[in-house]
Amino acid sequence: MATHITTDCINCGACEPECPNEAISEGEEIYVIDPELCTECVGFYDHEACQAVCPVECCLPDPKHLEVENDLLERAVRLHPEDATLKQRVTANVFPSRFRK
Repeated sequence: MATHITTDCINCGACEPECPNEAISEGEEIYVIDPELCTECVGFYDHEACQAVCPVECCLPDPKHLEVENDLLERAVRLHPEDATLKQRVTANVFPSRFRK
């Protein structure tokens, strides 16, 4: 499931630079996450980086966008076609993922 930012967002911007997919941007009132770019950090971290830095914990799983690890991983590879390290981790099946904790 893609992560989304709730209306509790204080618009601090801490989350935006943490996203490996550049899925987070400043919206009209709060930051927003593009679900087509969000991979829940699968392939990059064993946690959702935006949530880890959010001071008000408003970066939460979006129940409207349920996805499985494999779909998120495929998206990560598609979004980062030149990332040789990511491809190696995927091929070896040793990539970081919150699903594997």
